[in-house]
Amino acid sequence: MSGKKVVVGMSGGVDSSVAAYLLKEQGYDVIGVTMQIWQDKEPQFQQENGGCCGLNAVEDARRVAAKLDIPYYVMNFKAEFQKTVIDYFTDEYIKGRTPNPCIACNRYVKWESLLRRSLSIGADYIATGHYARIEELPNGRYSLRTCASGKKDQTYALYSLTQEQLARTLMPAGMYEKTEIRRIAEQLELPVADKPDSQDICFVPDGDYASFIERERSTRFPEGNFVTMDGTVVGKHKGIIHYTVGQRKGLGIALGYPVFVIEIRPESNEVVIGSRNEALVRQVRAGRLNFMSEGDLTEPKRVWAKIRYNHKGAWCTAKKIGEDELCCTFEEPVLGAAPGQAVVLYDGEYVLGGGTITGGNR
Repeated sequence: MSGKKVVVGMSGGVDSSVAAYLLKEQGYDVIGVTMQIWQDKEPQFQQENGGCCGLNAVEDARRVAAKLDIPYYVMNFKAEFQKTVIDYFTDEYIKGRTPNPCIACNRYVKWESLLRRSLSIGADYIATGHYARIEELPNGRYSLRTCASGKKDQTYALYSLTQEQLARTLMPAGMYEKTEIRRIAEQLELPVADKPDSQDICFVPDGDYASFIERERSTRFPEGNFVTMDGTVVGKHKGIIHYTVGQRKGLGIALGYPVFVIEIRPESNEVVIGSRNEALVRQVRAGRLNFMSEGDLTEPKRVWAKIRYNHKGAWCTAKKIGEDELCCTFEEPVLGAAPGQAVVLYDGEYVLGGGTITGGNR
C-alpha cells in the first residue's frame, strides 16, 4: 500500500498504538491524530475526565508516535462532541431513554467528522484500534465481521457506520487476539504496552450519569412515584435520570421480591417497576435503521441479535414493519431492552444491520 495515506485515530491506548504500527509495517503513509474534546476545561479536569481524548491520552499518543516515527497531530473536535454526544446523551436521559454515547461518538465524531477532515488533507483512509473486521462482500456491500478475539468484539458499537465510512476505514487490530496486541506492544517497547483498557464512558468516568446530567443542564430533576403496572404507587424515586429499563440494583425499594424497571414515563415523572417476569419482552421494536451486509431487509429473517453491548445475544426473527421501523420477535423473552439502546442484527459473523430501540412488547 505504498503511497496510500491513512490517518490513525490514536486514543493513547495500546490498541490504536499497535494499529498504527501494523499499518506502517504494511506500507501505508501513517499519520497519528488524537481528537481533543476538552479544550475549555481545566487541565486537572481533562486529566481526570478526558478518557480516550483527555490530556493523558494526548501525551501517551504523542510518545507512541515519536517511538514509531510517524507524524502526530491533535485535532479539535469539541463542538462536534458536544453536539452529537453530550447533548444527545443528556437529551435522551431526560426523555426517559438510555442512550449509548459510544455509538453516537463512533458514527458522528470518530467517523463522520474525522473522516471528512482527514480526506480534506489528502488521506485515503482513516483507521482505529477497534476489534472488528471490515470486508467487502460478493454483493459489493461493505460489512463488519466479528473480530478474531471474540471476547473483545466491538462490532455492536459500530453498527451505524455507513457504506462510505466502511469503505474508507481500516481496522488492523480486528485480526488479532488482545494478548497478541499487547505482546506486539511489549516487543516494540511502546510506553502504553501495559496501559489498562478504559472501561467507562469517557466524560462520566465515575459512572454517575445523573450527577453529570444535572451539572450539564444546571438543574435538579424532581423525585416522583414508583408505580406498578396497574398504577399502584409503591414508593418514591430519585428522579427519572437515575434509572434505565431492565435495572434491578440501586432502586432503593423493597417489595418482598426482586423488582426491575419496566418503563420510564417522563410525562408523568413515574418509574414503572415489577417482577422479572413482567420485565421480560418477546418483541423489540427499533427505528433509525442502518443496514450493512444487505441494503435492506425485504423479508423476515432469522438472525442473532444483541440488545446491548454486553448482551450475549439471542435468536430472533427480524421483520420490517415500516419504512424505518423494525420488529424483532425473540425465540426466548429478553430482559433489559431499553429504549435508546441499539439492537444489532448478525447474519453469521457479519453485521446485517441494526437500529435504535423504541420499545418492547410482552
